[in-house]
Amino acid sequence: MTAAPVLAFALDCAPFTYQDVHATVCRIDVSRHRLRVFLNDEKGRPLKYFSGVNRLLAARDERLVFAMNAGMYHKDFTPVGLLVSEGEELHPINLDSAPGNFFLKPNGVFLVSDAGARIVESSRYPTLTERVQIATQSGPLLVIDGALHPAFRRESTSRYVRNGVGVLSPTEVLFVISEQPVTFYEFATLFRNGLGCKDALFLDATVSSLYSESIERSDLRASLGPIIGVVARDALDERQH
Repeated sequence: MTAAPVLAFALDCAPFTYQDVHATVCRIDVSRHRLRVFLNDEKGRPLKYFSGVNRLLAARDERLVFAMNAGMYHKDFTPVGLLVSEGEELHPINLDSAPGNFFLKPNGVFLVSDAGARIVESSRYPTLTERVQIATQSGPLLVIDGALHPAFRRESTSRYVRNGVGVLSPTEVLFVISEQPVTFYEFATLFRNGLGCKDALFLDATVSSLYSESIERSDLRASLGPIIGVVARDALDERQH
């Protein structure tokens, strides 16, 4: 067991271990770094890869400094649930019931609004009144107001490489990817007990991928749907934006 990582800057990734579960944790200070959501290029074609996002950004003299897959998607790469980018709703909230992890209720929405970052249960999202800048819906919720999702079991044997997002405060967000196959129970416990997150949301498994300039990492596990990231224009932008 180790303490929560102390990261040098407000946008960094570092290894983290809790109860023999190894992960990489990326801390984002949303008061200093604007999270952006990516899905399609300027012709409406799915970006699919971090390299696709970087090609799109290069035309604007920008580049990724951090990115992660940001929620579940269909075979045509369209989101299963809500997706908001730059204040525009690209896909509506999905409150349906169906098989699969996304629909393992309660599921939730990670968002950044004028009030900061937070995670809300999906059915609460339509009641929000603040202006939402970005949002992505996924499921299940891993940690709900300090409690693990009620469906998770310590004795589970279903293990995958997984990624998710947790919120420490309206300005502090943790994006986490496991470096080994883990159960939902293990992953949620890492967020709550290891990292101190009262709220955390599962993003996906198997396709889980991380891009981090600070640790020179760019995963290529699968074609991706929604991608969330932080963009810079030059080497100093990561600390000054």
